[in-house]
Amino acid sequence: MPNELSHPFNELSHPITERWPAQDPQKLQLYSFPTPNGVKVSVALEEMGLDYEAHLVTLADADVKSPEFLALNPNNKIPAIIDPNGPDGQQIELFESGAILIYLAEKTGTFLSKDPKTRYETIQWLMFQMGGLGPMFGQLGFFYAFAGAKMEDPTARDRYIAEAKRLLNVLEQRLEGRDWIMGDYSIADMAIAPWLNGLAFYKALEVTGYHDLKNVPAYVERFYARPAVAKAKNIPPRPE
Repeated sequence: MPNELSHPFNELSHPITERWPAQDPQKLQLYSFPTPNGVKVSVALEEMGLDYEAHLVTLADADVKSPEFLALNPNNKIPAIIDPNGPDGQQIELFESGAILIYLAEKTGTFLSKDPKTRYETIQWLMFQMGGLGPMFGQLGFFYAFAGAKMEDPTARDRYIAEAKRLLNVLEQRLEGRDWIMGDYSIADMAIAPWLNGLAFYKALEVTGYHDLKNVPAYVERFYARPAVAKAKNIPPRPE
């Protein structure tokens, strides 16, 4: 069903459609892969009930460094979107998952409070994920689970384990007495929870003391019990 915010006369125009054609160019287009950063945006789109098409952009250089994708995101990272029905009915192209979450929240008037104080506090926690949780957990994955784990010098590995523990404890304290980061479910949760779930993928739950926490594991469980999240966590579907 078309979303009431769509304008059916607008059509997509962008070089990326040469590699990832739009079946319905009037819909918002998502170019992504179901990593934590990608899942943030698919969760938002599902929670907000927006009509969209999802295009699988693998993490291989052939996709993310292709001329077509670089025309949309010169930083060659997923996710990115094109909304043919952006502000004032004009097409808008966005990369960086945090910017996309803010845009979608403002477009739909959902999951980001209109009260200025609450709004900026929500964005504050979104930036906590963008500047801290995501980069630090990503480095943890590299040095603990992937290529960096082969290094004999444990300095980097120990650094990111310690930083992950510190960030988890920040969240543990924040979630005391709260179901969600801001009390009400928001784009801050859509950003934070997928990265927490990534610790299991890195097989880093034990080493970061995740199971010693009370609030954080319950929070992740609540998040993934949401029907929209259960659907969005594999959008676009990973290759078989």
